[in-house]
Amino acid sequence: MPLRVLVILLLVFMQQCTPDSCVYRDHITVLEGEPYHLKCCLPYDHHHHHRNSSIRWTKRYGSNRTMTLHSNGRIIFNDDAIEFWPIEMIDKGIYSCAVGNKESHWNITVTKRSEHGCFHPKYLITKEVEVGKSLIINCTHDLYQTEAYEISLFKDCSPIPGNHKANIRKNAVLNDAGNYTCIFFLYKNKRSFNVTKTFNVKIKDNTDTMPTLYGNSINYVEAELGKEKTLNCTALLRDPTAIIYWNDEHDNDTNIHKEKFNRSGSNGELYVSSLLKINFVKEENLNVWYNCTLASPGILETIGFFLKKKEGPTDVSRHIFIIVLVSSAAVIFLVIMCVIYRVDIMLCYRDLIRRDETLTDGKEYDAFVSYLKDSQSNNGDELKFALEILPGALEKHFGYKLCIFERDIIPGGAIFDDIHSLIKKSRRLIIVLSENYMADKVSYELESGLHEALVERKIKIILIEFTPINDFTFLPQSLELLKSHRILKWKADKSLPYNSRFWKNLRYLMPAKTAK
Repeated sequence: MPLRVLVILLLVFMQQCTPDSCVYRDHITVLEGEPYHLKCCLPYDHHHHHRNSSIRWTKRYGSNRTMTLHSNGRIIFNDDAIEFWPIEMIDKGIYSCAVGNKESHWNITVTKRSEHGCFHPKYLITKEVEVGKSLIINCTHDLYQTEAYEISLFKDCSPIPGNHKANIRKNAVLNDAGNYTCIFFLYKNKRSFNVTKTFNVKIKDNTDTMPTLYGNSINYVEAELGKEKTLNCTALLRDPTAIIYWNDEHDNDTNIHKEKFNRSGSNGELYVSSLLKINFVKEENLNVWYNCTLASPGILETIGFFLKKKEGPTDVSRHIFIIVLVSSAAVIFLVIMCVIYRVDIMLCYRDLIRRDETLTDGKEYDAFVSYLKDSQSNNGDELKFALEILPGALEKHFGYKLCIFERDIIPGGAIFDDIHSLIKKSRRLIIVLSENYMADKVSYELESGLHEALVERKIKIILIEFTPINDFTFLPQSLELLKSHRILKWKADKSLPYNSRFWKNLRYLMPAKTAK
């Protein structure tokens, strides 16, 4: 076998054994936000002898600062390669991989991703095709072809009408010029990533006899409901056998009619315009493709018009008005609900933060209960309320501590002194009102409480209307000086349950306290 053939076979074998996707150029430019794979480049013989050796990756900042790279979830080491998921602006720098005393270097520059398009103008693969020749675009990737769970192809960042594959194979026409972007959708570490590959296709017209359609291959057109809309499709027909026509899906629609007229250019060219007119745009005319096709021997070229609704200023104003109206109604509703259920909201807030106002005020009782102490038979219900129902709810169920005259005052002492002392030790004065309240000898309790409330400002008064009272003139006028003298009405059986409005209002007026 000739020596030259042996050398060629050896080089081919070495090339095949060299790690794939290894980049030998010193400077690499990559796009921010996309996964990137960099393989350590080592000579074949060294790679063969050290395939089981440890590879060290380092990154250099500036001229003197060097850092050893470690896997951190976004940066992953895979055999003799380093992977970025994804690469970011902070990753730019000089990277080195070393095995033994052999080392390779790359200067990686990261370019910021384009905010207004699906591709970056600096990352284009140019492809030139002559009119009538075969145009082939295949979305393939050396690294991520098998890992991608979906691959899509776009032209100028828009879907290609009628094409749902990740490839194109056709005879080229002038309207095929543009940027075709392959998007590879990947899933790694519970996240989705995109890798793009864009072809800049240029169509060369090397003949003067080829018919041509004018305009973009994809056109989005706005139309107003109830108004006329005309779509214009114009072609230069150098071939007398060429024809131009609209798709026949709308031929039976009496609201749509087609017109065609010709004109000649200065050099004798024939320009043909085919118009599709919609007399009154309806809902069924929107969101529909209207395709105009140029057909001649060896050429079939189509441009599409997609009709969408035009949002007028009145529509926008109406939408804004509706949004403002709904928002205002929602705010008013919330305010009304907060006013109606302010007591429930406040009690829920107290329970949530476990607020307690009784810890540091130095007082012994949460409330002193003042009531009619006459033992007449017609006052039996009032006594039962003051001595049984009220302490049964506030003390046993809600955890408050009350001071009740007949229960907590020791007989034989100075009654007025005891009452005044106990009121001072209480945070609230609860007065159980009745028509005969002031007729009893309890006026001192009320006057002492009013003194503490108005002068000392150390107690708050709670009034409970136990029986209906038509005239409150029997109460001292000084009571009107209090900022709040709200009267709670007891409604017998309706107020008995612990979740009734009466007990909620009473708890709201009592000091905040963590229930035992």
